[in-house]
This record gives sequence, structure tokens and C-alpha cells, in this order.
Amino acid sequence: MRRDPQEVKAALATLDRQHLRRIRRTVERYSESGNRTGVIVDDRPLIDFCGNDYLGLAHHPKLAEAMTAAAVREGTGSGAAHLITGHGLEHARLEESLAIYTGRERVLLFSTGYMANLAVITALAGRGERVLLDRLSHASLIDATRLSGASFKRYPHNDAGAVAAALQNHADVATVVATDGVFSMDGDLAPLPALATACRAHAAWLVVDDAHGLGVVGPTGRGTLEHHGLSSDDVPLLVGTLGKAFGCFGAFAAGDADLIELLMQKSRSYIYTTALPQPVAAAARMALELADRESWRRERVLALTTRFRRGTAELGLSLMDSQTPIQPLIIGSAEAVLQAHEKLLAAGFWVAAIRPPTVPPDTARLRITLSAAHTDAQVDALIEALGEIRPSISPVSTQGLLPDLSLCGRKG
Repeated sequence: MRRDPQEVKAALATLDRQHLRRIRRTVERYSESGNRTGVIVDDRPLIDFCGNDYLGLAHHPKLAEAMTAAAVREGTGSGAAHLITGHGLEHARLEESLAIYTGRERVLLFSTGYMANLAVITALAGRGERVLLDRLSHASLIDATRLSGASFKRYPHNDAGAVAAALQNHADVATVVATDGVFSMDGDLAPLPALATACRAHAAWLVVDDAHGLGVVGPTGRGTLEHHGLSSDDVPLLVGTLGKAFGCFGAFAAGDADLIELLMQKSRSYIYTTALPQPVAAAARMALELADRESWRRERVLALTTRFRRGTAELGLSLMDSQTPIQPLIIGSAEAVLQAHEKLLAAGFWVAAIRPPTVPPDTARLRITLSAAHTDAQVDALIEALGEIRPSISPVSTQGLLPDLSLCGRKG
């Protein structure tokens, strides 16, 4: 695009015509029925059904207490990068807790999951090497691969056979296979056992971004690796975030000690940025303790997920095949999903309308998410609202859904 104000206006007008222009709204939290699922948007009170606070920990008073105490003791900012003077006691304690939580030798903290994925991919892959990505992989994995200088190929969603064939056909090329553990816009799980088998057979790295699995999936909430019974030998690098189920902020990479040491030495998104504030690390460590101690939170959000799926099935609504708190209802066009979003607003519900390029063309959807903080009554009310607008939203069937994903750059 040239430096021309008219071209900028024309680009924005095109987004408007296509119903693809994003709008940022200021959201204020309030207590609804004794919990913090209420939001105020444009002076309108709504129930939030599109956040990622799966365990309902974001407003837990113990997290606020831990953060406040650390701020008084350590200050509000770290003041420098980890490798200068920014690595504090709270960072060290959180890395130790995360290593125990994930069953790994060592953990490296990052400010965001985006930065963690940039670090991992660029450290493991370079020019003359290759990265294989699931077609629905998060945008950060795509961007990381482009920055690495490695060649890359996007394999059909969850097609472990395609990965095995690609590794076999290029057995002489060092390869990284990267995938989400739980896909943020579909809610389904990656076929990790088959991917691990293929990668082990061809000495390829397997990287799993389990941002939406940790805390929720698996018998104790350790994520998709626990769900599948996989070890660090199966999945050498695990990436996780602290801003979803754990209700805080930040991210980490977990693996064997030498591998994490290599990341620390090579990862520009770790070396050249200010460290996460210590109060945030203190709150995240408290969240890990609560997630472990209060297992009812995981059980609660999964029970609400079952309740929601049962209720929508009785209405004849076809959700995507997800057993996680992410419950997408595909509508089709961007215009139609915006209309459904507005009708849910009028009914008192805050549900995100997800449109291309975040999802593939013609698969615009309502991304409905459940939290342990929701009540049965709130979930039932949302189901009822979906039933009332059902004649006008005409959701498309998810059976056999295999759209062209070439332009899809997932953002969670």
C-alpha cells in the first residue's frame, strides 16, 4: 500500500463491505449471581460467554492477594530483560512450579504465548530445514515459521498420515512438526500419539502449543499430553499459556534441561524483551496451586460443557465436534454471524462473532466458551436464547466440513 490516505480509507471501506472490519469495545466486569461472569459493554449488562477463563480463576481473591504482596515487595515492573537484571525470585519460583506441574526438567517464562512460539520455532528451525504445521495452527506458529527462514508446509487438519508421508519423503531434512493441542476456534484435539510416533521414527521435533488444553484437559488438567499419556520423549517441547485456564498472563516453554538452555541462548523473543512483572508471576503460581487443589473447577466446566451440548442438540443445533469448553456454532457468512451476534447482545449475552481471516471463508461462527464460574441458569438461558434466534441464524452443517484453509491464519 502506498503512503496515500485515500488508499487507507479504501482498504477500510472494503473491510466494511465484506463485514470483516473488527471493532474493539471496552469491557467492564461486574458480579452476576455472585460470580464475575457479567460484563458491561456500551452501558449494556451482559453475560460473558466468549472468554478463556475456563476455571474461573481470573477474579479469585487469592490471586489478587498474591499479586499485591509481590508488587509491594518486588515492585510493579521487572525493569529489564531476564538475562540482565529482570529475572527475579518470583520468576524462578514459577518456573520451578511449572516444571513440576508439566513433569518437565525445566521451564522458560515468556510474556505471551506468541513470543513463546516465536522462540521455540526460530530456535529449532532455520534455513535449509523445514517446519510442518497443521492447517489450523495458531497464527503465532505460522509467523514464527516465516521468521525462522525454514521452508514450511501446512498439512490437512489433524492428518497424522500426511505428516508421516511428508517426513518419509524428506527424511534427509531436519524437520519441526508443530500443532495446537486444542484448536482455539474448533475446540478439537490434535492426534498427538500418531504425530509423536511419526516424529520419533524420523528424528523430527514435535512442538505442541497446549494453550487451551492445560488446566482443563486430562484426568488432572495437565492438558492434551496427559489425556493421551505422552511423555517428554514423545513431545520434546510443550508450550503453555497462563492467561487462559489459569486466569493470569504470560506463557512458557517446557522441556529437557539442555533443550530449554538452548532456547534461552538462541531465542530473540526471550533475550531482547523486558521480563514479565514479578507480581504477575506470583499470581500465576497461586493459580497453579488453586487449579490443583480445587479440582472441582475442571469438573464443573466440563459438566457445563456437557449440559450445553445436550441442550443445543435438543434444539437441533449442530455444534462442532468438541468436548472442551470451546463450543463453536458455525453460521457461514460474516454478515450472518454478525446478525446472530447482535441478536444475542439484545438477549443479554456477550458471544464473539469470529470471521475470516481468523477462520476459513464461509465458516464464520459464534465461538461460545464455558467457564467454571457460569451457573446452570446462565447456560440454560443462553441455550434458550439460541433457540429463539435459531430460525434466523440457519447454522450450516458441520458434517464433512473441509473448507479451503489456505488463507486461514488462526488467532486465539
